[in-house]
Amino acid sequence: MEAPEFREFAKSMVDYIADYLENIRDRRVLSDVKPGYLRPLIPDSAPETPESWEDVMKDIERVIMPGVTHWHSPKFHAYFPTANSYPAIVADMLSGAIACIGFSWIASPACTELEVVMLDWLGKMIGLPKEFLACSGGKGGGVIQGTASEATLVALLGAKAKKIEEIKVLHPEWSENTIISKLVGYSSSQAHSSVERAGLLGGVKLRGVAADENNRLRGEALEAAIKKDLEDGLIPFYAVVTLGTTNTCAFDHLDECGPVGNKYGVWIHVDAAYAGAAFICPEYRPLLKGIETADSFNFNPHKWMLVNFDCSAMWLKDPSWVVNAFNVDPLYLKHDMQGSAPDYRHWQIPLGRRFRALKLWFVLRLYGVQNLQAHIRRHCGYATQFANLCRADERFEIVGDVNMGLVCFRLKGANEKSEKLLKHINGRGKIHMVPSKINDVYFLRMAVCSRFTRPEDMEYSWKEVSEAANDICRCNAIGSLTTKARLVP
Repeated sequence: MEAPEFREFAKSMVDYIADYLENIRDRRVLSDVKPGYLRPLIPDSAPETPESWEDVMKDIERVIMPGVTHWHSPKFHAYFPTANSYPAIVADMLSGAIACIGFSWIASPACTELEVVMLDWLGKMIGLPKEFLACSGGKGGGVIQGTASEATLVALLGAKAKKIEEIKVLHPEWSENTIISKLVGYSSSQAHSSVERAGLLGGVKLRGVAADENNRLRGEALEAAIKKDLEDGLIPFYAVVTLGTTNTCAFDHLDECGPVGNKYGVWIHVDAAYAGAAFICPEYRPLLKGIETADSFNFNPHKWMLVNFDCSAMWLKDPSWVVNAFNVDPLYLKHDMQGSAPDYRHWQIPLGRRFRALKLWFVLRLYGVQNLQAHIRRHCGYATQFANLCRADERFEIVGDVNMGLVCFRLKGANEKSEKLLKHINGRGKIHMVPSKINDVYFLRMAVCSRFTRPEDMEYSWKEVSEAANDICRCNAIGSLTTKARLVP
């Protein structure tokens, strides 16, 4: 394919993308294909000669779209949002064209330097202390990771390296394996599963600490766990504080847990993957209270800030622990400017990295802070709207608080009723939700996910929930009558 044909193909694709997104609410949100649906639709092997791009375009609807769950539909309420916007899409086009592998400054200086500045812009927007920002002139700085899961693991490995060095000074007779066997980290019982996975990958013990009645980790509980492990001869080294848990969007008490971590020399990592975007709004920033006690902080602009996946922003007060832990520096990767700018290969698990900062730059410039704030506030308002509809129906109850763009709710009574409700909702395929369970209480999660959402979409989604509940109640009533009839002699 040469430039003239590329221009035609790309223009056709841009039109297709715009039409797809602008009309996405008209598609069935949840794919109803079965595993293996795709293989019969395409040849068994690659073509020997080129096909036309027109034929490729035709196959998008025939082959791909039947198997797509439409995450950006206003009827998609599962998980948490994954962001999408036209500026970010265009930025990814440019990134694909430049196609650099920005593992070091010299590999493409703009790739590194724009990332440094964008993480400073973003840090200022959410109110991070200057110690996290490269522009402060101190040690701190930010980096774009692929996901919050990667950020959690990177922070854990940095904390592990730091604690090993500290213990070697105190106990030079101990081997590194001995020290590692004693390391223990902490998170709330409500923390994301990726925290547990980070412990497995990092080869250390991680302990879940019971959350309070509001599903939040408290400083007192964290300190009790640390004291117990110290008495048992273990070495506390790392704690994850979650701001916006996956189950219910609960906020751990960072202002309590942070000082506890500082007191015992425990690295505090803040995971705000979803809710962190809300801190661009001043009214939500009190939830960041205690951030000055953290060693690392992470949130995903690719969740709620209109920056397409993948773009997970991470800041470290002292990146040297991560850099030293990951520093493998063969001759062919060295360059004359080392030390004058970050070589981001030392800040992450992979070596290679894409030019992801372009997405942030385009979105921040083409939306501006005020429009991004308005987007967050709209979603929070839609969640309140849905919650009010739920409260008005005496068959339902809200589980926990309504935080940010998430509503947790259930049918009153046994878990089985809500389990049947969700199965029926997703079976109808008009909206899509997922469940969760805390303390053996099963509930549904309604997350506001689409930037196309309007108030009438909340009404539509509630109507679907209500009608599904009606169907469940009718089935239960019929089943009860049938049972009674069988008992009549």
